[in-house]
Amino acid sequence: KQAEKAVHQKKEQSKTKCRKARRRHINLVAEFNRRQRKNIWLETHIWHAKRFHMVKKWGYCLGDSPTEKSYRACYRAMTKHCLLQDLSYYCCLELTGKENELLKQLARICSLDTGLTFEEACCLSGRFEGSLNLYQADRYPEGMLGPVTFIWKPRDGSENRQLWIWMHPALKQDILRELKAIFQCSEPEEIYIPEPITTSIQEEKQMDVVLSLGKKRKKEDKEGEKAVPVKKIIGDGTRDPFQSYCWISQSTGIVLSDRTMEILRYRLIGPLSHSVLTETLKVASLQTV
Repeated sequence: KQAEKAVHQKKEQSKTKCRKARRRHINLVAEFNRRQRKNIWLETHIWHAKRFHMVKKWGYCLGDSPTEKSYRACYRAMTKHCLLQDLSYYCCLELTGKENELLKQLARICSLDTGLTFEEACCLSGRFEGSLNLYQADRYPEGMLGPVTFIWKPRDGSENRQLWIWMHPALKQDILRELKAIFQCSEPEEIYIPEPITTSIQEEKQMDVVLSLGKKRKKEDKEGEKAVPVKKIIGDGTRDPFQSYCWISQSTGIVLSDRTMEILRYRLIGPLSHSVLTETLKVASLQTV
């Protein structure tokens, strides 16, 4: 009995890894992916998590309000410098097709009585971003869907145009359903859904050999070949990774695509916003063949 008691009282070995092992890049990415199963992180999540109170809304983990030590810094940036706000959680729907067909159907979900429409000359050229309220097809002033912003891609000489519509994630499903209905878009026969990116251990070793020429080799993981490659999470807070994200109309050829979290969106606030953009963005030199 004493021997059996001693066996049961023996402490089990702790399964928690030491801090050095937890801080390895592969383990950090795996832990971050595990924590994003229910709420997707923005690309600026780590920066916000250290300075803001985070909340979980609309399938995302967002910075709600700054901590006590960040109020003055944010106010000073807005009034004297430049403050960057991450709006990447806003959903983006892309329409591609003939301009006449797009304008004909989009006119059914908006009205001149509310202000600008998709046909406004300054917005149609692609120079300015427009904003309007969307309604259910042919039901104005009833059946309001919500406010959106839109921007046309500038003309490139062809009759096909691209239109990006931005909306709040709470409105996405209703607006997406209405756009699919007016354009009669259905899922294409062959749907390509990207699988999580995985790289084999042999490919990683080959890349390490190529990149480490003339450098010291890093020590291999203790687990060796048993190490599981990290999977990349694909999708966003408003769409399941295995759902279709592209629909096409068989009659008009218009393509409706869900570009949420593929096109990031930032807002600059402050008197030095234009100066920051001027210093950050460099004009590319055109090369004519």
